[in-house]
Amino acid sequence: MSNVKVLSLKEPLSPFPHGLVGPLPTKSWNTLDLSQDGIVLLSSAGQIMEINAEARRLLNCVDTDLSGHDFWEAVLPSVAEQHQLATVDAIGRMEEHSFVAHSEFEGDWLEYTFRPFPAGYVVNLKDVTSEQSLLNLLAESEITNNLLFKANPNPMWVFDMTSLQVLTVNQAAVDFYGISKNGFLALKMRALFPDDSGAALFNAVRSAGAAKPALQICRQVKGDGTVVLVELACGRIAWPDQEAMLVSLAEVAERHIADRTLRRENTELELALSCQGEALKNALRDVSALTFALSHDLQVPLHAANGFAAILAEKYGVLLDDAGRHFISRIQASTRKMAALVDDLRTLVQLPQLTGELEMLDVTVLCTAIMHNLRARDPSRSVAFEMNAASCFAANKRLLVIALTCLLENAWKFTAKKTDGWINVAVIAGNTPSELVLQVSDNGEGFYAAYSDKLFTAFQRLHSSAAYPGNGLGLVTVKRVAERHGGRVWAESTQTGASFFMAWPQALVLDASEPAH
Repeated sequence: MSNVKVLSLKEPLSPFPHGLVGPLPTKSWNTLDLSQDGIVLLSSAGQIMEINAEARRLLNCVDTDLSGHDFWEAVLPSVAEQHQLATVDAIGRMEEHSFVAHSEFEGDWLEYTFRPFPAGYVVNLKDVTSEQSLLNLLAESEITNNLLFKANPNPMWVFDMTSLQVLTVNQAAVDFYGISKNGFLALKMRALFPDDSGAALFNAVRSAGAAKPALQICRQVKGDGTVVLVELACGRIAWPDQEAMLVSLAEVAERHIADRTLRRENTELELALSCQGEALKNALRDVSALTFALSHDLQVPLHAANGFAAILAEKYGVLLDDAGRHFISRIQASTRKMAALVDDLRTLVQLPQLTGELEMLDVTVLCTAIMHNLRARDPSRSVAFEMNAASCFAANKRLLVIALTCLLENAWKFTAKKTDGWINVAVIAGNTPSELVLQVSDNGEGFYAAYSDKLFTAFQRLHSSAAYPGNGLGLVTVKRVAERHGGRVWAESTQTGASFFMAWPQALVLDASEPAH
């Protein structure tokens, strides 16, 4: 037997200071290669006797003959520098020894395990990269949870469920109770509950299990003796070597004040809505009365006045001078104008009450009928009328007819001074796949683009009534019809005249080959 070798700083460390080199065992490559782990057999002097293929791969020494080499020559210098001394110490006491080393170049983790066997030591090498990654993720998760606990604005603490000793506490709890952290950690939980009122809560959590956190309204004692009402949320959590409970609290007083304020505001809002509803009912009743008056009470005297003026002109016109006949014609013109205004107002007021299902309508048929009526009223006019082929539009028929009538009457009126007037109606694509736009264009008077926003306002006119008669309600009605369909309107002035647009989503899908007329 040789003497134990004394290590010095000038000599390389041997993994086996006991130093007896026994006879090398017979090689068993096939047997070692059956293992999924890397295996290295070392002599008592730390020399490599056998090494399987997996160990060579893990040590990146596939093409190198390592037999007879010192084991630490086969590992990375950083691994030897960090772990050789501790390994030599354990092996000197004939103890099993393990460590995990990281290869920064390869990015993997290897577990080294040294175990004694009769001829020396066997080293097991195992790739534990995946396990180490999970451990790192777990450690990062614990760090994140700890940060969330410490930074949480709600007072929170953890205590041992057996001894009721406080294990940790966050800053919000320290501030809420007015107790220092060290003072808090010296407490048992019962000290925070007056008259031991927390016992029932803790028993409920013990019996409920980890998956069912308990909520309870209770009182708490602050550091200055003040008793406050709070809501506690408690639940079991994992804690090293202990059965622990996490407690979080919210002060009920502030929430109670907020709830009471919200209830008061809701009551006031309900009262205001009730008053608004009553006012709306009154307004609708007044609208109904106005509608009735427009339909009946105002129309009768207007027709009577116009009729008497016509009789006066027919029977007594020869007895009147030119001024008298002029006055009669003025009376008739004024009554006709007033009757037209009443009709337009009645239409505008009745729009919200008009109901009906959406249907696919042939705009060509509707516009042709309206243009026929306009030509019958003024047969001396010659106005060209055109429409594009795609002329189907989903709408409420009564509302669409009203809007088209307003738009075509508007175009008819403003092309009156054109010897070659024309009106064009087109159905074109909108801004979205489901939207269609109905465009009515003419080569009439046009308007200043700066005033386009006034066109759809009631009683706003951009031309004098002497030049172009009207009351300024037609385009307002068009806008209301578009809004009833969830759409929009706009106008554009062009070099040849003006264009007016109505657009809304075409939600109804019908067979376009059979449109309604």
